[in-house]
Amino acid sequence: MEQVQNAKIVTEECCPVFHPEKWEHKTFNWIQKKFIKASVPTLFHIPLPPMIGKRVTKMMKLAEDANKLSEHKDETLLLFRDPSAFKTEMYLSVSGIVPNAQNTTLSGTFQSRVFDGPFKDTPKFMKQLEADLAEEGKEVKDFYVHYAYCPKCAKERGQNYMVLFGELAT
Repeated sequence: MEQVQNAKIVTEECCPVFHPEKWEHKTFNWIQKKFIKASVPTLFHIPLPPMIGKRVTKMMKLAEDANKLSEHKDETLLLFRDPSAFKTEMYLSVSGIVPNAQNTTLSGTFQSRVFDGPFKDTPKFMKQLEADLAEEGKEVKDFYVHYAYCPKCAKERGQNYMVLFGELAT
């Protein structure tokens, strides 16, 4: 979105600049980390784009209206998890209870890696993370993916960063 400000055109930032070093090879110990959750149908892990956009917009609005988003946009996580080939769950990190939303928490130890590539390579990246962690004697119980940029920003910036979080088996 553009705004005219003092006779200049100012482009409103959509996705904050991503800093891979904040997420690469990190360990996160989450104890009841707060999220709001929604889900959308998929067809063999391929999300139906209009549905995702609408759900994300609704989640963001609920969190913003409740003033429960992080003050630092680059610390807000929108995690995706596919429990089946026909459903994607989305988790938006929040700082507290959000009215009219499905509030939930995640607990566990998560190891992250940053990848840059097309959405279709996500399964390949998951296998790479799983292999990297197996070399360290760690087993992945589940995967969560955070896409650093929306499709529009990824195209503009020429990068499609994703942070894979491997939830470690205990």
